Amino acid sequence: MDQMGAVNSELEDLFQEKKRVRNPLVPIGAFMTAGVLTAGLISFRQGNSHMGQKLMRARVVVQGATVALMVGTAYYYGEKF
Repeated sequence: MDQMGAVNSELEDLFQEKKRVRNPLVPIGAFMTAGVLTAGLISFRQGNSHMGQKLMRARVVVQGATVALMVGTAYYYGEKF
């Protein structure tokens, strides 16, 4: 039973360390993606398909940047742990 407690405390320590290395830019990118998507859908609904297409293209760019941030952060911090 003591071994199980030791393993749990080691895992908790590891998770606490991992929580500190989160990238604060990823949630910002996610909110930006959602905002551009919402604006694009509203634009389509209002009948402005030209602007809607531009916003959908912008959404793809923002979403790609967010994914690149996630992968880059995982790679960068993966080397250290």
